[in-house]
Amino acid sequence: MPALFPRWSNTVARGSLLAIVVIVCGVILGLMLWVRTSYATGQHASIAQPVPFDHRIHAHALQIDCRYCHATVEQTASAGVPPTAACVGCHNSVWLQSAPFAPVRASLSSLRPIAWQRVNALPDFVFFDHSIHVAKGVGCETCHGRVDRMARVEQAAPLSMGWCLSCHRNPTPNLRPRSEIVAMGWDAAHTSPADDSARIRLQHEYGVRSLTSCTTCHR
Repeated sequence: MPALFPRWSNTVARGSLLAIVVIVCGVILGLMLWVRTSYATGQHASIAQPVPFDHRIHAHALQIDCRYCHATVEQTASAGVPPTAACVGCHNSVWLQSAPFAPVRASLSSLRPIAWQRVNALPDFVFFDHSIHVAKGVGCETCHGRVDRMARVEQAAPLSMGWCLSCHRNPTPNLRPRSEIVAMGWDAAHTSPADDSARIRLQHEYGVRSLTSCTTCHR
C-alpha cells in the first residue's frame, strides 16, 4: 500500500513541532524580560504633575522635612500627599497669584484636592506599609532615591519583586538610625566597616527580620 504522505512530510512535522516549542518558549522568555525593563516597571518615567513642584528647592535648598508633605508616612501604610493648605503657608502673595499656582487656587476655591499623579506605583496585589519600613530604619532615599536632586520626581528603583526580595533577604545594609530616616545622601556617607557594625546593632535593636514568605507582601 503506498504511503499517504511523502517522506519529507515527517521532517516538516518535526520542524513544525520544534518551531512551536521555540515560539512558545521565546514568547514566555520575552515577556519575562519585558517585565524587568524600565518601560514595564515605570522606572525613570517622567510624570507631569498639576503643580510644578521642584524637590531640589524644597528638599535640598530649603531643607523641608519629607514628613511635612508626606505626613502619614510614620503612622499608616500610605505616605500621603500634601493637602492644598500645606502649599500656601510658606509662599508670599506674589507666588500665590502666579500662573504655576493656578491649580492650588482652584483647589482652594472648589474644596477639591489637587490631582497629584502617582509616581511610585505597585500592583494592586502587592501590600506595602510605609510605617513599618520607617519604624525599622529604612530611609526614604533607599526606595525613592535622591529626591533632593530631582526637579520632577521619578521612580528611582524598579520596585520589582526581585528588587524587594533582595532587601528582605538581607535588610542590614539598608538600615539607618530613625533620626536619619529622611536624610538625603546618608547611605553614601556611611560605608565604612564601623557603619556596617552599627547597622548590625540597629538590626537587633529594631527587631528587623528577614521576611520572604509570600504573605508578607501578598495578602
